[in-house]
Amino acid sequence: MAAALGGLGLLQGRVRLAAATAAASLRSRPGSRGLVPGGAAWPPAGRGYSSEAKGEEELRVRYLDDENQGIVVLGLNRSHAKNALNKNLLKMMSKAVDALKSDKKVRTVIFRSEVPGIFCAANLPVPTIAAIDGIALGGGLELALACDIRVAASSAKMGLVETKLAIIPGAGGTQRLPRTIGVSLAKELIFSARTVDGEEAKSIGLISHVVEQNESGDAAYRRALALAQEFLPQGPVAMRVAKLAINQGMEVDLVTGLAIEEACYAQTIPTKDRIEGLLAFKEKRPPRYKGE
Repeated sequence: MAAALGGLGLLQGRVRLAAATAAASLRSRPGSRGLVPGGAAWPPAGRGYSSEAKGEEELRVRYLDDENQGIVVLGLNRSHAKNALNKNLLKMMSKAVDALKSDKKVRTVIFRSEVPGIFCAANLPVPTIAAIDGIALGGGLELALACDIRVAASSAKMGLVETKLAIIPGAGGTQRLPRTIGVSLAKELIFSARTVDGEEAKSIGLISHVVEQNESGDAAYRRALALAQEFLPQGPVAMRVAKLAINQGMEVDLVTGLAIEEACYAQTIPTKDRIEGLLAFKEKRPPRYKGE
């Protein structure tokens, strides 16, 4: 478990992270804190991991059903400590994420805070979406950068502002931001500690989608959920190896990347899902994938 959240991790307003990929980097630095107002409670009842919840489930794991089956929601709920990170909470998160990694029925994971505080997530092989409905500063934006896709409300505010506190981003910001928006612009934003709204974030490539905020303040989350629903019908094995091929391929030259793609493609050939996809196409019906 390498670097920590960095001294500043502010997530204000309604900020929900769909599964993120940076919790391993958050475990080792004690005392990292921040604010993440969590917004509205999630409707469905669900399962929870908690060993020291002090009268509440500190980590809630909820498996959605009906048209959202395959989407899992992880929610932090340490209201007595404003979701401040501690070893116990990180241990529960690692346990939950490890369980999700081996669950073939999981297609997309939404990571959110249910009370004011701070939260983090762990590496997952499935698609991840960050839904930013409020302010994501410092560690909050670093967590969003660790996701595959970012969606924000036009009124959202984002930035890596650590240099204002005479520190630098410490949870991947100096590495992921330039890979996302380019080196020169990333330096400008980090050097100036400037924040951008949703519209500007979209124009510089920091986010994929910008939406007008609604009265309930969850427009970005609703857009993220709609994206997750688009992912659900696709072959689970294909989704995982596609993510693997893209992530690993981006770190090497094109020739090596093509070799990685070929190796990942080969993993889909012997699967039952591939045969099911061909049969469904031939029979003109929706496929019934099982992740096998």
